[in-house]
Amino acid sequence: MPRLIALDLPAGDEFVANVVRAWQSGDVVLPIDQRLPTSAQRALLAHLAADVVVSANDVTTLASEHSPALVPLVKGDALVIATSGTTGEPKGVVHTHGSLNAAARLVGQRLNLSGDDHWWLCIPPAHIGGFGVVARALHHRSRLSFAQAIDQPAIDAARTEGATRTSVVPTLLTRHSFVGWRTVLVGGAASDALPNNAIATYGMTETAGGVVYGGAPLDDVDVRIEHGEILVRTPTMARTYRHAPLSLSDGWLATGDLGEFDGQRLIVKGRRDDLIITGGVKVWPRIVEARLREHALVDDVCVVGAPDAQWGSIVVAYVSTSAATAPTLEQLRSHVKETLSPPHAPQRLVVVPKIPRTTLGKVRRSELPSV
Repeated sequence: MPRLIALDLPAGDEFVANVVRAWQSGDVVLPIDQRLPTSAQRALLAHLAADVVVSANDVTTLASEHSPALVPLVKGDALVIATSGTTGEPKGVVHTHGSLNAAARLVGQRLNLSGDDHWWLCIPPAHIGGFGVVARALHHRSRLSFAQAIDQPAIDAARTEGATRTSVVPTLLTRHSFVGWRTVLVGGAASDALPNNAIATYGMTETAGGVVYGGAPLDDVDVRIEHGEILVRTPTMARTYRHAPLSLSDGWLATGDLGEFDGQRLIVKGRRDDLIITGGVKVWPRIVEARLREHALVDDVCVVGAPDAQWGSIVVAYVSTSAATAPTLEQLRSHVKETLSPPHAPQRLVVVPKIPRTTLGKVRRSELPSV
């Protein structure tokens, strides 16, 4: 049985060398998010039953007892990676060499990747978006460099040093310029809000990252809509979860996301649970958030629904600002109603110092103040 090798290492040459070493030995890697506190790292190691931990200063063998509830690792498995969910205990998603290679191959076909590329890794390799950069660079024998900081000088320096492609989270793209880069992949962003060299990708940990680029599925990837929900079938699909089988129907994964096709282009509406129905009108938070971010007094925003006896639900906007005076509810309502229907306008405003987010930019909703 392959061993599960936890890599408690920052992104860098040593991290990549240990990935290659583990794979050459027939073992499976588990990247550890360096931003997690020590207690959370220990809990993750125990939850996913790591056998060995490789850190900058040591290699530690763990005396872990594999629970019968665990799905055993088998020959051909390559990666166990924690989902980046905003609530609850993370799932360990098990990918094989086959699924990772398929992802690298299909993205390579879409983007015309080659050994002449230079990838710059600026998001954590403990999440599938970051690890995908590593896997693509290894597959295509491309140069790979690593961000020591994420600010405009670091971005410009990476480009000066030859970096041509990268993957980012949407908040990074909105704060900084990537002019001159060949390709900037952006997970979870709307295509119509991006510069010409950026591509919105849609996918998840279970699909080894993005399988829809700019609204168009990659070759060999099937997408369909059933009762409004996006279903995906792809050769990049994970083999299993660490604690339970992957729930597939004839190879199809029900994503929990709602969407529709505009011609051949997939439009992702959002998570089923995120939809707000206020007074019988469907309101998608991401549409309202995009509009609110255009207000001069809004730095960051999260829109959610809250139960309401009269309307069923109301639109609540959590807003952070660096301005001396915070925006008022009426200012934001007027701003939204300039381009969207009145039900989209927030009915409650909560000003917070900062919107709590994961390392990949997803809002930690459980950490928002209750309303």
